Amino acid sequence: MWNIGLWLVAVIVVGISRWVYKWRNPKCKGVLPPGSMGLPFIGESIQYFSSHSYEGIPPFIAERTARYGGLFKTSILGQPVVISTDPEINYYVFQQENNLFQCWYTKSASDLLGEQGLNVHGGAVHKYLRNLVLFLVGQQSLKGNLMSEIDLITRKHLDWWAERGKIEVKEAVEIMLFTFIAKKTLGLEEQEALELREHYKAFFGGFLSFPLNVPGTAYHACLQGRKNIVKVIKDILKKKQSSKEKANQDFLDHMLKEVENEESLLTEEITVDLVLLLLFAAYETTSSSITLLFKYLNSHPEVLTELTEEHESILKRRTDEGALISWLEYKSMSFTNMVINETVRLANIAPGIFRITLKDVQIKGYTIPAGWTFVVCPSSVHLDPNKYEDPLTFNPWRWKGEELHMGSKKFMAFGGGVRLCAGADLSKMQTAIFLHYLLTNYRWKVTNEGNVIRKPGLIFNNGLHIEISKNQGEKNIRNYCLR
Repeated sequence: MWNIGLWLVAVIVVGISRWVYKWRNPKCKGVLPPGSMGLPFIGESIQYFSSHSYEGIPPFIAERTARYGGLFKTSILGQPVVISTDPEINYYVFQQENNLFQCWYTKSASDLLGEQGLNVHGGAVHKYLRNLVLFLVGQQSLKGNLMSEIDLITRKHLDWWAERGKIEVKEAVEIMLFTFIAKKTLGLEEQEALELREHYKAFFGGFLSFPLNVPGTAYHACLQGRKNIVKVIKDILKKKQSSKEKANQDFLDHMLKEVENEESLLTEEITVDLVLLLLFAAYETTSSSITLLFKYLNSHPEVLTELTEEHESILKRRTDEGALISWLEYKSMSFTNMVINETVRLANIAPGIFRITLKDVQIKGYTIPAGWTFVVCPSSVHLDPNKYEDPLTFNPWRWKGEELHMGSKKFMAFGGGVRLCAGADLSKMQTAIFLHYLLTNYRWKVTNEGNVIRKPGLIFNNGLHIEISKNQGEKNIRNYCLR
């Protein structure tokens, strides 16, 4: 009996040892990049998700780059991963979309975005869906009615801020952006949009998480949020389909016309997942960058001075003081665009840009097996001293004479290649218009910067708080940022 017990223990030990060995040494038809796969299943997820300062390259990335170089393997959330901090490799990956790589997320993120989300589709289908999104947020729409609508809703919310006097910026900006996109996408009025936004609140916490559908976990909360969001979108969809009035007032109306077209690639399932993603993407990242912008302007009065002068000069050239911002005025905001670029460069809101290998990929003598997750790390490029002088310094003037709109080997805040963010122009316009009215119509000061950290995404612990009031017409810089 004793010998049988020892034999069972030995079998278990050998089995576990073989499992651990296979985990740490994945199969590969070549040489894998250096690195560690960490513990079975858990991998190096604990280290990856450890909170740290929002400034600088994340310690997880910096330490492994120093040890292994610009390409290394690891395991995060149960998936084998290769991470790149090499600008040349990153650019190559973006150029090989739909050939060697395809847009991808972790299992938890993919489950939340849906089986028919924009990230699932590649090639001609992705191009078609992207063009649908550009119908709503592309430059032609921005030049048309979107710009005036952004102008009006920005004025409305800033006036509301001034009436309250004390504002937590992240929350307030989220409300402003979400109510706008919910109106344009689904035709929702403000109260209906705020109710829908409640279901999105859990999304950020579970977007990168272990896919454990157990009550109390971030993943479970996100799935519940998704379920509620899908129900709202489907209910609106059914209501529109049964309505005798064929309106054409919002994005969903446009999508329904496409669904009804027999030659269209669009289905109701794709429509629901596309709208769900659009609502999330249109407010979360922009609200984070605008909030961080308050922090930078509060710490750099020289930037605030030049920025204010640019916007005051726009007012001086006008014949109609109450006019909305024109397209020509917006395009003249050169320093504003430099400030926005510098903010998103330092913000690095996306901790990584995810792809999946469609086949075995050979890069710099290494083989990345088909089906592995590949992560491009923007912060390692944006904070590289070989690319940017004093990279941790907030210096908008570094962008003078530089390209401000497209992705490149050294700038990927909006992605790159055919997956360049479709909403980049919308985000920049919303931020520029917001700054115009904030700096010309209001007095404000930061009262509490909170505690900004990464985990690995940007988190505003305790928020960022300001005091704000309507400007009474004085033209001194102290009116715009009280110190």
